[in-house]
Amino acid sequence: MVVVHEGRTNFSELQAELAAGRQDRLVYYAFDLLWRDGDLRKLPQFERKQALLGLLGENDINLPVLFSEHLVGDGQKMFEHAAKLNWEGIISKRADAPYRSERNENWLKIKSVQKAKFPVVGFVKDPSGIAALYLGKQEGKDLVYMGKVGTGWSRTVSSQIRKQLDTVVSPKSKLTRPLRKPKATWVEPKFYADVEYRDITSEGLLRASSFKGLINVIRPAILTP
Repeated sequence: MVVVHEGRTNFSELQAELAAGRQDRLVYYAFDLLWRDGDLRKLPQFERKQALLGLLGENDINLPVLFSEHLVGDGQKMFEHAAKLNWEGIISKRADAPYRSERNENWLKIKSVQKAKFPVVGFVKDPSGIAALYLGKQEGKDLVYMGKVGTGWSRTVSSQIRKQLDTVVSPKSKLTRPLRKPKATWVEPKFYADVEYRDITSEGLLRASSFKGLINVIRPAILTP
């Protein structure tokens, strides 16, 4: 598994490094060994990892290759702790399971979901409602751009959101640093979007965001999908 590692892994930074053709910050985490002097796939996961650790040690292999450490314990508690640290999630594996190439219940990727409310600063029109919402975040006196959300609503809710936002249309962006978005219709930040997302990228934008509701901060009301 190849990652960019600076304190914690960051998928968006990995994408940026690969797109730019850079390799200096890339790290390869080795987490399994399937063959060494014979087929190891029938061995339990824990034994395969011990064989991998021995292989790396015997050959004095170091950066950019690292052995992927693991923890043994209550998966639910580990996941809750990972979520508190704003990690993207955890990988859970049965320590006694043999290797299987297909998907199965012995190997689970469990993603954490973060949730927050962001002021809506603009939207993109579509024929029946909206195609996307532009979101901001108040940082002191600055209203900074946090990216877009373009999923999570039905056609009916899309139309309802459009009707609400049409009442607060602004001739220009209210962001501290205006964006050049010719398709955007800017609005006064009078509505907040309740959004779930996976992470915040190195550029400060929401990743894998999904709309969960719209809140009117002037006349408290909630619109949900």
